[in-house]
Amino acid sequence: MASHRKSRTPGTRVAGIRTPALATAALTSVALLSQTATAAPSDDGRPSLEEVEKKVDDLYRQAESATEKYNAAKEKTAKQRRQVDTLLDDVAKRTQELNEARAELGSFAAAQYRTGAGVPDTAAFLLADTPQDVFDQRQVMDRMTGRQKEAVDDYVTQQSETMKKRQEATESLQTLTETQGDLKTAKATVQKKLTDARELMSKLTAEEKARLAAIEKKKQKEAARKAAELAEQQKAQEEAQEEAAAQQDSGTSDSASGSAGSATTPSTSTDSSYATKAEKALAFARAQIGKPYVWGATGPGSYDCSGLTQAAWKAAGVTIPRTTYDQVNAGTTVPVSQAQPGDLVFFYDDITHVGIYIGNGMMIHAPKPGTYVREESIYYDGESSIHSVVRPA
Repeated sequence: MASHRKSRTPGTRVAGIRTPALATAALTSVALLSQTATAAPSDDGRPSLEEVEKKVDDLYRQAESATEKYNAAKEKTAKQRRQVDTLLDDVAKRTQELNEARAELGSFAAAQYRTGAGVPDTAAFLLADTPQDVFDQRQVMDRMTGRQKEAVDDYVTQQSETMKKRQEATESLQTLTETQGDLKTAKATVQKKLTDARELMSKLTAEEKARLAAIEKKKQKEAARKAAELAEQQKAQEEAQEEAAAQQDSGTSDSASGSAGSATTPSTSTDSSYATKAEKALAFARAQIGKPYVWGATGPGSYDCSGLTQAAWKAAGVTIPRTTYDQVNAGTTVPVSQAQPGDLVFFYDDITHVGIYIGNGMMIHAPKPGTYVREESIYYDGESSIHSVVRPA
């Protein structure tokens, strides 16, 4: 399957790069998965509970990666199908014009046969009864010869253009078929990864599931702590900016009394415009909380991660691309410490997840299959999982 991932230039990442250790399609063996997980590897090589959790997380991440490839292939398929339909309509129109040109040539040939207009020799004059008949017959012959040449030229042109369009349509159909193959492959990959993850979890005992829940709770507590630190940092930056703005306003009023200029700087105006759009995007995102994650979904009843962010910004009147691979390039990259409500937060080195920032180190996102749209710390999977923050408008 052709890759839909774009190459990334160095320096675009504003957080640490996390290189995930992706699990293979077959996690080790069915027998290994069915064994009881323990807190630490046992002598017989059975995986620890932490290792099982990591495998499950990896499978869900692989499913989400395949989902974004599915989204890209689906979007490309729709575009190519529209192109093919347009080409086929054009071919049908040109074929009709070609048939009309062919019919005109046939009528000329029949007329020549009936009148003998195609025989410009002495016999044509001998057949005429009067000098006027001779003149009229010659005029008809000359007229038909000129029109016939035009008809032939038109027919040749129409035939050439029709053949060209038919070739374009054939090539577009071939490309469409290949893209549809990519779509089926991505869909099968998603379903396979989700099935593997569910089977792995189903083999855990109730005690092991409880221990996994405790591990997850600990991770969430750490994520909340990091979010609080970021919120304090951002608050300090805002206070410093407000103090600097106040000092600048004071200095301006002292040195430029009577000025009719506005105290609002261009950057402040830009921030205000963005904040207005972001507020609309966030209002939409909050209204989706509780709706299920469904891979490939764009609403209104369910969403995947990029489907949610696209729909949220669409509600604010801003069009952004469908996939995380394209959304990450649809705006201005800013440091995590300067993230503002409405910004898009991207995760992992392969950019397979995205959420919409709401402030105080928190975001709204559609996490993964089996979950629902919710608010969560941007550090939910560790600080190093954050790839970049992008301001889309």
